Amino acid sequence: MPADHRPLAIFLMGPTASGKTALACALGERFPLGLISVDSALVYRGLNIGAAKPDAATLARYPHELIDIRDPAVPYSAADFSADAQAAMRRIGDSGRVPLLVGGTGLYFRALQRGLSSLPEADAELRAQLADEATNIGWDGMHRRLAELDPAAASRIKPGDAQRIQRALEVIALTGKPLSAQQQGGRREPFPWRVLKLALLPEDRTPLHARIAHRFDDMLQHGLLDEVRALRQRGDLKPDLPAIRAVGYRQAWEHLDGLYGAAELRDKGIFATRQLAKRQITWLRSELDARSLDPERSDLISRAAGAVGLFLDLPNGPISS
Repeated sequence: MPADHRPLAIFLMGPTASGKTALACALGERFPLGLISVDSALVYRGLNIGAAKPDAATLARYPHELIDIRDPAVPYSAADFSADAQAAMRRIGDSGRVPLLVGGTGLYFRALQRGLSSLPEADAELRAQLADEATNIGWDGMHRRLAELDPAAASRIKPGDAQRIQRALEVIALTGKPLSAQQQGGRREPFPWRVLKLALLPEDRTPLHARIAHRFDDMLQHGLLDEVRALRQRGDLKPDLPAIRAVGYRQAWEHLDGLYGAAELRDKGIFATRQLAKRQITWLRSELDARSLDPERSDLISRAAGAVGLFLDLPNGPISS
């Protein structure tokens, strides 16, 4: 086999509340790494408490690229992330360090490494037409229409996911082809970096669920509702924006709309976060080339550092950046 001379990169993936940031910072202490966030909520300015954004002291000591780079009124796509992440990876490589990408947004990791299919740009007039039709027949009705036109896409998209239903119907209208048939494309040339994938996968989810509940309670105690009130007061943010649909923010927004009380907000927020973790774990199990690490093990850092050291060819152990 010919030698692989591509520059190195590390993907540190895991479900929400699994300790990814702490582990990334610990590895950053030991190796010449540059950290890049892979999180669809952390890109937005003003989403701090509910997004579990690393605090200022942590970011000062362990800077992360791609945090606070977008106003929440402006959606950020997987294609945006792929372009921004590759630019950040090149900057880190040029500085003599190895990029470590840390986060839980599987779509971003996949778009970066495998590419995205070529789909048409959004059409404002068509989207407005679809929204008007949804007003008349509801998004359940629109989902039934999608099921007739593209059963494969409809099976993956929940009836209540208005944005994805709208996009799937938009693509069909613009191209005449099912969305599912057009999502088979992707990167044809090799990914420019050789990647070590580390996946935090708990063998027992009980501690993870306990941390999720504790963290959501902590968010409420430290001002999540005040943060969402401030976002609402801007006047230009709507609940259908990706930033506001983020777990925790959607539930807090609905609570402030008077849809349910404080106790139900807590229950819904914790449940939604657990469901997010479940989806993330399911996706991680499909990453067959990832090395699994149980985040509950006491030797997690040493096991991760051992894998990184071997990957970076540092047989005598880690070095500081």
